[in-house]
Amino acid sequence: MNACARGRAVVSTNDRAQSGDQHAHTDQPVSLGTTIMAACYKDGVVLGADSRTSTGSYVANRVTDKLTKLSDHIYVCRSGSAADTQNLSAYVIWFLEQHSMELGKEPEVLTAAKLLAKLAYENKSALQAGLIVAGWDEHRGGQVYSIPLGGTMVETKFAIGGSGSAYITGLVDATFREGMTEDECRAWVQRSVTHAMSRDASSGGCVRTVAISAHGVRRDFLEGDKLPL
Repeated sequence: MNACARGRAVVSTNDRAQSGDQHAHTDQPVSLGTTIMAACYKDGVVLGADSRTSTGSYVANRVTDKLTKLSDHIYVCRSGSAADTQNLSAYVIWFLEQHSMELGKEPEVLTAAKLLAKLAYENKSALQAGLIVAGWDEHRGGQVYSIPLGGTMVETKFAIGGSGSAYITGLVDATFREGMTEDECRAWVQRSVTHAMSRDASSGGCVRTVAISAHGVRRDFLEGDKLPL
């Protein structure tokens, strides 16, 4: 759908909503109005995200997994259009599998980030995708790459994204510390995502985290009634 067609669809949906059509919002594209983030700690990286997926003001899924595995030691946090980000991830997973077979070893984090950035940039007029790629490799250790809408790629010590990120920009700037342990970094990510969820109507549900280092991958799931408010 081109930009003009998308605009007409949004206007049509808004008109229906104002006229009282109870199904108007559920006809909107499924979107990951969300809070995502990733950060480096001394041995690797931790990624985190909420779990709410919405179509307009309707919550389509309360327990979405927005942390997608690209390879054994590389994950991506997804925000924007669920369809767009799922398909981008599927393409990159396939490319990395071929790349790994050619090399005979695991791909580098930078390779995965560049592939996603290239796809996002070359299709920026058709996609709504905000991504954070993070992982660990033997050459550069833990790495975090932010790929916002449009396909720019920036390496950073930590990155935040999604609609909830506007509510925690000052918080993460003030509280991030280099050299944290895995447990400290995980707790920091969980606390930051929870803070965004308490203020952003498009973020909610539970908090998922993934810690990646040379020792492997550890997933954690924090239920909604156990969030560190």
